[in-house]
Amino acid sequence: MSQAWIEDETGLTLRIRLTPNASRDAVEGFAETADGLCHLGVRVRAVPEKGKANKALIAVLSQFLDLPKRDIDVIRGMTSRLKTVRVAADAGDRARVAGRLGGVEDER
Repeated sequence: MSQAWIEDETGLTLRIRLTPNASRDAVEGFAETADGLCHLGVRVRAVPEKGKANKALIAVLSQFLDLPKRDIDVIRGMTSRLKTVRVAADAGDRARVAGRLGGVEDER
């Protein structure tokens, strides 16, 4: 399984599979999609209309990664379940975020 995030000097780029209209907000774990790419599964209670699910995704990731919402942005997949999220972080935060993501178990 490939890694769901890529680090660079300004932060991380993270692949997400979002499940809107769920019973709870939660980070579920990593799973591989049919194309062979690994995505972090995230569930949100918000409905997928007028950007509500994307805003909820940013809030869930902000809490999970312990970063301000302003540092997290959906950069691809605004209307899709498969999204690419940019996390702006300095070197110390990048290491902490990567460690947090590395501690998430794979979905089986």
